[in-house]
Amino acid sequence: MDDTKKMLRAVINGQSAMKSELITKIDSVDKKVDKLDNKIDGFEKRSAQRIDKLGKQLAYLEDDAPTRDEFDDLTGRVDKIERTFVSS
Repeated sequence: MDDTKKMLRAVINGQSAMKSELITKIDSVDKKVDKLDNKIDGFEKRSAQRIDKLGKQLAYLEDDAPTRDEFDDLTGRVDKIERTFVSS
């Protein structure tokens, strides 16, 4: 019976050591995942800010761009000025 107890104790000690190693590894993986989450959150914030800036720039450009009618009117005005200049 004494040998059986020793064998059982050795198995239990081995399992306990393996469990503590696994817990240590899992904790280190959790820390790495947390760091990665923080990096991803930071990237999302920076990219969202950049997209917002680009959207604003596009909106301002769109507001400043002439419409098709305004462009056609401008073409007509330029033609009139050219004709006046050439005839002078």
